[in-house]
Amino acid sequence: MSNTHVFEHHLRVAACDCTIGNHVYYSRYLDWLEAARNELLRALGHPFPALMESGVMLPAIEAWLQYRGPARFDDRILVRLWIAEVSRIKITFAADIVNADTGKTLVSATTVHVCTDRADKPQRLPPALLQALQSRVRTELA
Repeated sequence: MSNTHVFEHHLRVAACDCTIGNHVYYSRYLDWLEAARNELLRALGHPFPALMESGVMLPAIEAWLQYRGPARFDDRILVRLWIAEVSRIKITFAADIVNADTGKTLVSATTVHVCTDRADKPQRLPPALLQALQSRVRTELA
């Protein structure tokens, strides 16, 4: 995928991510998506710790994952993440989690997040963050 709007996050499967059957436990993929989102925000100049400090929270309100194949201990993984949609209060991220050595897509995912304050009251995204996100929306199909 050669689109500049696709953010790539690399990792290696740790033993603690795997079941006794040596495949990644299904909820761990959500952790990897979270790590990739945090790194994307950092790359856009809006690290999540700074957003939290300023009272901006981005809780997930929806998650969809389609499992296509297993990841296993010590596999090299590539999380390809992009912004599918953004509005004044909501961000939709889409991703493919891929085996970096084989190129096989293991999981396709979408997560939806809303902007809230610390009391969970919906609020608008800060203008600078909204602009940064809008500049990275991927409009063409994968």
